[in-house]
Amino acid sequence: MNLQIKRERLLTSTMIAGLALAGFAAPALAQTAPATQADQPSQVSDIVVTGSRLRQPNLTTTSPVTQVTGEDIDVQGVTRVEDLVSQLPQAFAAQNSTVANGASGTATVSLRNLGSSRTLVLIDGKRMGYGSPQDDAADLNQIPGQMVERVEVLTGGASAVYGSDAVAGVVNFIMRRNFEGIEIDAQYGFNQHNNDYDGVGNLRNVIAGRAATNPSQFQLPDDNVYTGFSREVNVLMGINAPDDRGNITLYAGYRKNNKVLGRDYDYSACSLGGQDGNSFTCGGSGTSFPGLFTDFDQYEYTVDDSGNFIPYDSNLHAYNFGPLNYFQRPDERYTLGAFGHYDVTDKIEVYTQLMFSDYSTVAQIAPSGNFFGEFSDGFRTTDGSATIRCDNPLLSAQQRAAIACSAGDITSGAAKSMFIGRRNVEGGGRQSDMRFQSYRGVIGARGDLNDAWSYDVAMQYSRTQTREIYRNEFSNTRLARALDVVTDPVSGEAVCSSVLAGIDAECVPYNIFRSGGVTQEALDYLQVPLVATGWTTQQVVTGSLTADLGAYGVKLPWATRGVQAAFGAEYRRDALDFSPDVSFTSGDGAGQGGPTPGLSGANQVYDVFVEAQVPIAEGMAFADQLSVDLAYRHSEYELGGGTDSWKIGGDWAPVPSVRFRASAQRAVRAPNVIELFTAQGFNLFDMDADPCDKNASATYVGDAACIGTNPWQVSPNQAVSPGISSPSGQYNFLQGGNTALTPEESDTLTFGVVFTPEFLPGFNLTVDYFDIKIDNLISSVGAQNSLDACYTAGLAAACANIERNANGQLWVGTGNVIDLNTNIGGLSTSGVDVAANYSIDLADFGWERAGTLGFAMVGTWLSELKTDTGLGFANSEYDCAGFYANQCGVPNPEWRHRLRVDWGTPIEGLNINGTWRYYGPAEIAVLGADGSLSNAPANRLDRELDAQNYFDLAGTWQMRDNISVRAGVNNVFDSDPPLSYSVGTTGNNNTYPQLYNAMGRYFFFGVTANF
Repeated sequence: MNLQIKRERLLTSTMIAGLALAGFAAPALAQTAPATQADQPSQVSDIVVTGSRLRQPNLTTTSPVTQVTGEDIDVQGVTRVEDLVSQLPQAFAAQNSTVANGASGTATVSLRNLGSSRTLVLIDGKRMGYGSPQDDAADLNQIPGQMVERVEVLTGGASAVYGSDAVAGVVNFIMRRNFEGIEIDAQYGFNQHNNDYDGVGNLRNVIAGRAATNPSQFQLPDDNVYTGFSREVNVLMGINAPDDRGNITLYAGYRKNNKVLGRDYDYSACSLGGQDGNSFTCGGSGTSFPGLFTDFDQYEYTVDDSGNFIPYDSNLHAYNFGPLNYFQRPDERYTLGAFGHYDVTDKIEVYTQLMFSDYSTVAQIAPSGNFFGEFSDGFRTTDGSATIRCDNPLLSAQQRAAIACSAGDITSGAAKSMFIGRRNVEGGGRQSDMRFQSYRGVIGARGDLNDAWSYDVAMQYSRTQTREIYRNEFSNTRLARALDVVTDPVSGEAVCSSVLAGIDAECVPYNIFRSGGVTQEALDYLQVPLVATGWTTQQVVTGSLTADLGAYGVKLPWATRGVQAAFGAEYRRDALDFSPDVSFTSGDGAGQGGPTPGLSGANQVYDVFVEAQVPIAEGMAFADQLSVDLAYRHSEYELGGGTDSWKIGGDWAPVPSVRFRASAQRAVRAPNVIELFTAQGFNLFDMDADPCDKNASATYVGDAACIGTNPWQVSPNQAVSPGISSPSGQYNFLQGGNTALTPEESDTLTFGVVFTPEFLPGFNLTVDYFDIKIDNLISSVGAQNSLDACYTAGLAAACANIERNANGQLWVGTGNVIDLNTNIGGLSTSGVDVAANYSIDLADFGWERAGTLGFAMVGTWLSELKTDTGLGFANSEYDCAGFYANQCGVPNPEWRHRLRVDWGTPIEGLNINGTWRYYGPAEIAVLGADGSLSNAPANRLDRELDAQNYFDLAGTWQMRDNISVRAGVNNVFDSDPPLSYSVGTTGNNNTYPQLYNAMGRYFFFGVTANF
């Protein structure tokens, strides 16, 4: 056993022993009254808030903090906590359950849309590790929702307090404390939708027309559908120690969500391919059924029912890949854990967190097949283009004649150029079956040394083990052999030439040249599972001292409180390993887009930090409160060098009802192990059309720009549809890590006002401006940006990154754009956050039996979301605020808000809640030479995605002292999502389900019982 494994097991054993000690130190008690979500407050008079290690006299900070509560989880009926967090206008979903193509299986959050790797996720102030060796962010699937008391979201940078990853901010899950008794919670939910899409594009009539000519691929779904059934059961058990000296709370949970398919909804029953006048068109992929057979020059054929080659028509024969995509991935999760704390003495409180989750999910996309492959074995000529032999017995006489096989060619077995795009409809959709087992343990001690000093020391360890099995995938090697067929000289039957040559005795001919020619034996031979395993670990040891220096007389003469200070140090080590099998690493999977290489690496960091709060004046005229916050952290990375982060904040309340706050921060993020060590491999990027495609007149840049692009030479007849542009709008790029990456730096400025007027009791309003600028951004230039820099600006370095295949394509075989990790110019965002709360007793207005009302609103105006690729051209900088798709990805509405109204009815125990969620419009991004993005044709149907309004309704009823029930419906009016034919891989099924409600109404019913 190597030293690293021994060290990790020793650390795990130590934490488990610590949990056991904490539990056994607290003797059993008789059951008391049940606790609620608002459990007992802390015994200390001051509290610690997100964004600081210092105890505060109230919940105010110099940086804005937004929170959602456990009650929000109940009334929204969410079974995934990321679905609630992403409703906040500061948060954008990254990976979540609606991602099918390119799914990592995790659930992550991206504050300010600056990337999930720049958002730090905490549990009770302690960081979470990476959720996957392929995703450099915490996995929110590990969070037990029933244990969550509230979620605090601090935006605007917190690296000086928490470390490198908090560039965009922090999401801190505060868990329930001092729970006592037994609580059982169960919930059931489902989606319901009326398929009556009446938005732009006349889509239902278009699908109905296609169904008349191709019913196997195009069908309108039922008028009324029920999908995505979900169920969840959670159990909490808590007990307090004698004299309330401690508590241990155990939790266990089970969750299962069913799949939702694109075929269930009329607006996703076909893959949009563009528009024809005022109607959308149903597009699809040239990798079709029963197939596209082409030399990308002289002919394009498909196969009719009689087994003859007939001309291929993309309007009739392109494959409709959307219906089999999962709109919502099915998943299953088990959680188990314990949170405990115990006062050993009046100066020592030991605490622990032990968490386990077992999460599995399946991502499905359209079937695999032959993706016009340039095969490495037996099915190619010396110039790399795919071929077929004229004596292949699978070809009919008509088919041989169609590809110009002469009698002499048949006799000699001459090869003719033929690229094949053919779907494996017989084998079904490609499925990525992913499983994650996560372990996380924290053990620590904290307490007050005396009236002035307190301490907190902790060690934590987290590990996630992953396994992926990719099913229903073709092997490129076997596919080449199964198509290289000859006549057996002994039996006269069709046989793989590799069988006769003694290379592969198992090969079975793949007869795709006639209807019904594919046998189960051929599928059994061609389909191979691809398997990958991996793990991530994180080890953290941290210690801090906080001091109230006022005990030593360190305070200003105008302040009643003394200077508060914190000092500490932290060690952290992140490591990961990803081990795909040979089918993954060799790129043998036909539908993988290229090799999936392995990944292994580790990085460690040593931090020292200091924080101070200096009260300047209190209780004075024009200075009810005036204070300054300071923080500094120095980090030394094994890979990445030294970094410094700092914060200066100010807080001024001239009168108790008005408070101004401001902060300036420098955050530094070193490259993480995934960004450093990811091996090079192909992936996909989205683009409406290749700029060198003559048939795509809207984007064609001209012969002069395209001539000489290595290794392709454009010619007047080169671009034969679908030769240059990908029918599905997806192209290859080469991604990979870079050990030469340097840290990125960000500067954050926030200032705002908190208004709590005395003349309006129960009301408060906060308005905060934010400005975040990241320089030397760890990212990539972007494949589409490289194409633009080459063809419109002639940048030689960008042109060198464009590697077309022999036919000039970027979507077939080895054609790709190199886009490795690097440090680019930067990323910046600015805007204004608004939050307001108001609660009233209707009896104060003369309605004695009307109950109470509460209002809570949070909204964000996005002024700027600007990317600088660093290439130095006029369009190297572009602003995605208010735009979507292409360079901008997921829509970035300029205004988003969430307004919730709570009515405490006169009926005892009955509360009704309504929520209004609003997402502003977004325009499709089409980059111009001057850096503007508003360059789409005025008549484009999806030029602008309309603003969306969603209304949710829920009710809770405390029907007995220990039993409460709840029910609700989200998206009450069953609003259809906005559609676009440019969503690509950043969205799913013609829209962006990670932002918009794309699956109709969601009904839920739940019950909570306390004992």
